[in-house]
Amino acid sequence: MKQTMESPLLGGDGLGSKKKSMKIILLLLAFMSLPILGLVIRGNRNFWAPKHNVGIQTNQQDTIESELGVVAADDRRCSEVGASMLRRGGHAVDAAVATSLCLGVVYPSSSGIGGGAFMVVRSSATSRTQAFDMRETAPLAASQNMYQNNPAAKSQGALSIGVPGELAGLHEAWLQHGRLTWKTLFQPAINLAKSGFEVSPYLGHYIASHTDRVMNDPGLRNVFAPNGNLLKTGETCYNVELGRSLEVVAEQGPQAFYNGTIGKKLVKDVREAGGILTMEDLSNYKAEITDAVTVNAMGYTIYGMPPPSSGTLSLSLVLNIFDSYGSSDAAKGELGAHRLIEALKHTYAVRMNLGDPDFANITSTVSDMLSPSFAKKIQEKILDNTTFPPEYYMNRWAQVRDHGTSHFCIVDADRNAVSFTTTVNWVFGAGVLSPSTGIVLNNEMDDFSIPTIVSPEELPPAPTNFIRPNKKPLSSMTPVIVTKDDRLVGVIGGSGGLHIFPSVIQVFLNHFILGMDPLDSVQSPRIYHTLIPNVVRYENLTGPYGDHIEVLEETRHFLEDRGHQLKEAQSPLAITQLIVQDFKTPIKMNRKISNVMHGTLTGVSDPRKGGCPAAI
Repeated sequence: MKQTMESPLLGGDGLGSKKKSMKIILLLLAFMSLPILGLVIRGNRNFWAPKHNVGIQTNQQDTIESELGVVAADDRRCSEVGASMLRRGGHAVDAAVATSLCLGVVYPSSSGIGGGAFMVVRSSATSRTQAFDMRETAPLAASQNMYQNNPAAKSQGALSIGVPGELAGLHEAWLQHGRLTWKTLFQPAINLAKSGFEVSPYLGHYIASHTDRVMNDPGLRNVFAPNGNLLKTGETCYNVELGRSLEVVAEQGPQAFYNGTIGKKLVKDVREAGGILTMEDLSNYKAEITDAVTVNAMGYTIYGMPPPSSGTLSLSLVLNIFDSYGSSDAAKGELGAHRLIEALKHTYAVRMNLGDPDFANITSTVSDMLSPSFAKKIQEKILDNTTFPPEYYMNRWAQVRDHGTSHFCIVDADRNAVSFTTTVNWVFGAGVLSPSTGIVLNNEMDDFSIPTIVSPEELPPAPTNFIRPNKKPLSSMTPVIVTKDDRLVGVIGGSGGLHIFPSVIQVFLNHFILGMDPLDSVQSPRIYHTLIPNVVRYENLTGPYGDHIEVLEETRHFLEDRGHQLKEAQSPLAITQLIVQDFKTPIKMNRKISNVMHGTLTGVSDPRKGGCPAAI
C-alpha cells in the first residue's frame, strides 16, 4: 500500500455452532469498541502481535485513544510495559522509569543506562512543570585539548565516553513522584534482558549496517553476534549480564551504579578499553532538577528543557518567528514550508552560542531565543521569494552534529505528563559494551566542540561548548509538554540528533496550528535544513510496515524556484511521538485528587520506526 501524504505545511490537505459463533462475534465487537473501557484503537496494521517475548501482548496500531492513560514509545513492547505500570495505579513517572529501562534493553543502539536523558514532568495537582537534566558530563580527567593528537577518539572508543546520568535522574524523579516500588519498575526490563527479546527491524538494520562496530568490540560481539554470527531481525537476543546489573540496581538503588559493585565493574571495563572514567566521576554525578523553560507562542504555553539542551529554545525562536507574521496561515502550504526552512537556518546559527550555563555565560542568547521582538527582527530578514547562502544567517560557529536517540510520551489517568528523550548518542554509543555489566556506553564527548585549525572557508568551533571536567555538552533533544489555558493539551518529542527540534516543530504546527489530526500530524512528510550544508533534505521513504511518506513534487518545485537545493532522504532523519488531549467531549473523572473534567487522550507512535502506543 502506498500513501502519498502532504501536510498543509507542505502544500496539501494532510491525510489516515451458530450460537457460539454469534457469541464470539459479539465479544469481538465489544472488544474492538472499547470506548466503554476508555480505549479505542485505530490504524492499518494487524490488530495484535502476541508473539513478542516474556508475555508482553502488544498493540500493532499507530494510534490509540483512551480516557485513562496513554504511553507512546518507539517500540511497542516498551509502550505496553509503561501502560502496565499505569494499570497498577502508577504515576506517569513510574511508567517512564519502566519504559526507559525497557528501551535500554530492546534498543541499546539508541538508549540505555550507559547514557543520559532529558525529562519534562508536569504535575496535574500543582500545575508545576519540572525539568530533570540527566545529561552525561565530561570526566574529571577530560580537557579541551584531549583529542588534539587523535580526533577520531572523540567519537568512537572508550575515550569518547561521558559520565552516564540516566539512572540518577530516573531515581530523583521517582523519589518525587513515584507510587510503585522501585523494584517493580525494573522487572519487565530484567525479564527481556535475561529471557531474550526479538530483534526488531530497526535494531536489526543497525546491527547489519554497523558490522565493524559490533564485531570489533568484545562486549557488543558477545551480545549481538553470538557464536560469531550477527543477529538478524526476528531472532532472539539475550543480554544476561545487563539483566543481572538491573537486578542489583533494582534491589540496591542507583548507589549500586554510582558507588557500588556495578559501577566498579563498569569503570574497570572502560579503563581496560582505554577510557578515563573513574569511580570518583560516578560518585560525583548529580542530576539537576529545575523548573521547566516556559515558551508562550502562537496561543500555547510550551514547557521544555533549559540549556545545555538547545531544543526548547530553538522551538521557541521558530514559533515566535511564525507568530510575528500575525496569522496562523503563515505556516500553511508551500510558502509556509519556505518560511520554515528560512527560520530553521537562522535558528541553527543562533543555537551555537549556547552551552552548559554552569560554565558559560549564555544569558543574552537565552533571552534572545525566548524574545518575540528578537524573532520579529529575524522574520524581517526572511524574504518570501528567495533564500540565501549560509553567511547571511548570522552564523559564527560550526555546528555540533549530535546523533540518534529514543523518545516517549506518557499521560496518566490524573493527567500527570512526562516527555522523555534518552540517548547514548551514536549507534551503539562509543562502540563499547561493558562485558561484566552488559551496559552499552555513550560517546557523548563527541557533542562537545574542540579547538581546531580551520581554513578561511570553514567556521570555527563554538567556545561556549568546549570541554571542561564535569561540563555537559550541547544537545538538540526537545522533550516538551504543551498547555492551553493551563490545561494539558499535548506531549511531544523526538529522536534523531540534529533533526529533533525541526521534527517536533513540524508536528506542533501540523496539529495545534494547522488543525491536522494526531496521526497525520506525525505521519506527514517533513523537511529539514541544518544551515551547513546549504541543502533541504526532504522525505521520500517507506516505513517498516509499508507506510509511504513523500513530499509532493509541486512543493519541491516551489522550493527550488526560490533557490533551495534539495536532497532526498530515503530513511528517517527523525522519529516523533505525540499525545494530545481533546476536550470536545470532556469526561468527568471520579478520582480522589480532583473532580475535574478531562478530555480524551490520543497517542501516536511514529510509523517511520514501527513503534506503537499502548493505553490502560
